Amino acid sequence: MNNMFFVLAGAADMMPLLVLVAFFAIFYFIAIRPQKKQQKLVDDMRNNLQVGDEITTIGGIIGKIVSIKDETCVIETGRDGCKMRILKTAVRCVDVPANATDYTIEVEDNVEELPESTESAPEVKKTRKKKNKDQ
Repeated sequence: MNNMFFVLAGAADMMPLLVLVAFFAIFYFIAIRPQKKQQKLVDDMRNNLQVGDEITTIGGIIGKIVSIKDETCVIETGRDGCKMRILKTAVRCVDVPANATDYTIEVEDNVEELPESTESAPEVKKTRKKKNKDQ
């Protein structure tokens, strides 16, 4: 009977440690693991940059990659051929890959038809509220 008491007392002493391990495991699967997956995808994207890719930088600059070196790449922005040298870590995303031959953008057309003449359009009356001098 005394041995059973010591086993239960030892288990009670281990409870805070088990709670701490369980908390760390939950934290790992909720926070750390998804962040590592996301970082791996971003690293793969930056390592697979190619000449001709249209990119957007983290500063919002949009350009086409002209040349790539170890840690930097040169992009061309605008029609006048302005070139910039940026770090690969400054690339946020690849908008149009260089090897995309038939790249299309789907745009929804949600334009409402306007009446052709102003006669059929409902009239809007402007009214002014008069201030009551008694108030």
